[in-house]
Amino acid sequence: MTAKIVPLIMAGGSGTRLWPLSRDTMPKQFIALLDDGLSTFQATLQRLVDPAFGAPIVITNNDFRFIVAEQMLALGIKGEIVLEPERRDSAAAIAVGTVMAGKRDPEAVCVALASDHVVSDAEAFREDCKRAARLAATGLIMTLGIKPTHPSTAYGYLAPGEALPEPGANRLSRFVEKPRRDIAEKYVAEGYLWNSGNFLFSAKTMRDELSRHAPAVLSAAEAAVNKASRDLDFLRLDPESFGKAVKISIDYAVMERTAHAGMLAASFDWSDVGSWDSIHAIKPQDGDGNVLEGPAVALDTRRSLIRSEEVLTTVVGLDDVVVVSTRDAVLVASMAAAGKVKTLVEQMKADGRPEASEHLRIYRPWGWYQRIDIGARFQVKHIHVKEGGQLSLQKHFHRAEHWVVVRGTAEVTLDDTVRFVHENESVYLPIGCTHRLKNPGKIGLELIEVQVGSYTGEDDIVRIEDIYARS
Repeated sequence: MTAKIVPLIMAGGSGTRLWPLSRDTMPKQFIALLDDGLSTFQATLQRLVDPAFGAPIVITNNDFRFIVAEQMLALGIKGEIVLEPERRDSAAAIAVGTVMAGKRDPEAVCVALASDHVVSDAEAFREDCKRAARLAATGLIMTLGIKPTHPSTAYGYLAPGEALPEPGANRLSRFVEKPRRDIAEKYVAEGYLWNSGNFLFSAKTMRDELSRHAPAVLSAAEAAVNKASRDLDFLRLDPESFGKAVKISIDYAVMERTAHAGMLAASFDWSDVGSWDSIHAIKPQDGDGNVLEGPAVALDTRRSLIRSEEVLTTVVGLDDVVVVSTRDAVLVASMAAAGKVKTLVEQMKADGRPEASEHLRIYRPWGWYQRIDIGARFQVKHIHVKEGGQLSLQKHFHRAEHWVVVRGTAEVTLDDTVRFVHENESVYLPIGCTHRLKNPGKIGLELIEVQVGSYTGEDDIVRIEDIYARS
């Protein structure tokens, strides 16, 4: 096999089990969870910087498109960014990537990867992928198996069958998705491996197996790709076609049914960092087994994770707990119940709590803003505009705004005039005026925005012109 392996990276999930750090507006795959300063999405991309791998196809959604583009740009990595109109689970995403790779080369070998996993040894990961790819080129769908550390009910299990001509590789005799604990204990004792969710296959083989076992998913993916449209640097899948895809994982759609599955025992340590207890397990711990991050102090506390963004967070006399403090929310949970955070988030969403989905800091393609205060007829925000960034040309019907520059230089369009506003200067924008904010400088632009009016919601924005195609 001499052609490059095509990476298909799934980057559209929400990661609710890591709330309050991970939320719908900025999920875990785009957050620097470890100490290297990279998000797990960036770490996934970086593991594939090797002559054996081609340019990645990243499948994400509209809300994350600029985050994906910015994090790829920061690494100097180019690839195709594909936007799903809605979340339809991994089978549809992999089908889309398979169709796109197959259009380039029907015999292309792909590696489908989640963007939110942590791998200990990048070189071992690449070598395992290359070995599995050689088998995938023969018509097998290979999955990388992980030796279990405990009888988890959160993972699928792989039963090894007939040996294959690569060390540690076997045909897959049985694929079982997320068994009960007593069954998981039995599987661990019998030598089953965890399914890591990393799959290697030829585009032809995956297309054939989708056609056989999930034809509605494949036909929806084909139509969505064929009718896709370009939007700046993004490929938007056709919404009507993609919406016809069945919402199902690739595990249930193909892997439990196919007769062409193989497995390779991975030679690297792996974690899907799916919950706070898994974060605790992979982080450096002190002598009491604690992980302390940010302004955090523990006394008479053991085997716990305490993480704080800003506020000094202290824990006394508790063992096996998770305490996570952000600017607007605090989570306290037993380590054993860490997996129930997803259910908590679902409950908060049903109750209409915005904190369940949104951070105080909201990211935009031009930078970010963060609410400082809000009350009757007013709102105060901290706004950061990155170098070269600019907000849309817009107006409001219910509020006036006052901008105070605290760092950098702002280029402000106000109706028919353009002026520069420097540090410790301000500009007033009356209700109904047409205005735009731009950072023409070489450093980030920071300002305080004071809104005053009868309504200060984000939907009181009429975009007239926008370089990010949001108007």
